[in-house]
Amino acid sequence: MSASQPLSAGVEPGPPSMLRQLGIDSGYVLLGLPLGLASFIVLLAGLVAGVSLAVSVIGLPILAGTLYAARGWADIERLRLPAVLRQPRIRPHYRIAEPGANAWRRIFVPIADAQSWLDLAHGCLKIAIASATFVITVAWWVAAIAGSFYWAYDWTIPPYPEGDGLHQLLGLGDSAAARIGLYTAMGLFFLITLPIVVRGCALMQAGFARALLTGVAEMRNRITVLEEQKRAAVSAEATALRRLERDIHDGPQQRLVRLAMDLSRARQQLATDPEAAGRTIDEALTQTRDTLAELRALSRGIAPPILVDRGLPSALAALAGRGVIPIELTVDPRLGTPEGRLEPAVESTAYFVVAEALTNVAKHSRATECWLTVTRTEHGLDIVVIDDGEGGAHLSKGHGLAGIADRTRATGGTLTVTSPPGGPTEIHARLPC
Repeated sequence: MSASQPLSAGVEPGPPSMLRQLGIDSGYVLLGLPLGLASFIVLLAGLVAGVSLAVSVIGLPILAGTLYAARGWADIERLRLPAVLRQPRIRPHYRIAEPGANAWRRIFVPIADAQSWLDLAHGCLKIAIASATFVITVAWWVAAIAGSFYWAYDWTIPPYPEGDGLHQLLGLGDSAAARIGLYTAMGLFFLITLPIVVRGCALMQAGFARALLTGVAEMRNRITVLEEQKRAAVSAEATALRRLERDIHDGPQQRLVRLAMDLSRARQQLATDPEAAGRTIDEALTQTRDTLAELRALSRGIAPPILVDRGLPSALAALAGRGVIPIELTVDPRLGTPEGRLEPAVESTAYFVVAEALTNVAKHSRATECWLTVTRTEHGLDIVVIDDGEGGAHLSKGHGLAGIADRTRATGGTLTVTSPPGGPTEIHARLPC
């Protein structure tokens, strides 16, 4: 694998072209009216029948069936939303009956489900917005087509009575050139504004559907994501604290204990054997220098001063320079400029991700080369670490990559690890910024 090998950093498709989006929006609006009319008739009839007969046993099954039908109409609408809103399809969580539940419990399940009633409200009220947007869209299309091609069929239209034509009312005269020029200009205006108007109609209809059909689900999903980020942040901080405590206990603390013992022995040797005391003091000085070196290494893992003072590119360059294997570093130059610097929290997370990834490469991969690429895109900060090691890396708890995953998820980012047996291993982290 060469350093010039393209990185699979995840290329997301862009928005559709204007003409394609115009076709999508037009189809969405025009199909919305027949769907809205059908759902209005079916659901309103079922609602009226179910409510009217609610005092009897028959009304409740009818009402439950109507709510189940509303779910079906809502699912059809949810299938149509992603093309207009340019977002993934979201289906809310519905209440379901427990296995083995009796018939009456199954009947009351949709009646007690709030989302089913929102589906019913959408199915009954959609007709109003669908009718308005349908009329506007059709009118704009007809005006755009008829006006733009008016020159082609003007000769087929009977002459206007004296003073009744729009061109005459505007004082443009009764000539064919004035008539054709006016209506063609109007057609071009409608044609130019057609994508904007149709897009607005589609967004109005889709926005109403989104508010009722996926709004609650999106809010619940957002709450779930925030809870996961909170748990990930707590887990990442706990892991970092445990590791720091272990590193201090195994390193500087042991050296400080030995330093205290050496100084105590040197004090006892001063009176009886000054030369031995001098050698002991020299050893204590060595222990002091080693302790300071370990403390500096630990501080670099927490928040290196170079990251705060000079930014992420310089910090990553220093990190790569201390690697035990050759590391080819490519960093977006914009990240080193004052206007391109990231927020401190994002910089710290990015540094932590790279530091942990390179540590795993050095300790476990048996790699001979490593490639590190950090790029800022419109979707966030992309960090890609590739090594030519033996592969087999995974995100199981207790491994270094699990800490990276927690830290990345805590910021709302994503982490992907591709590491087949035999290698190579690719770690791709994307942080929002």
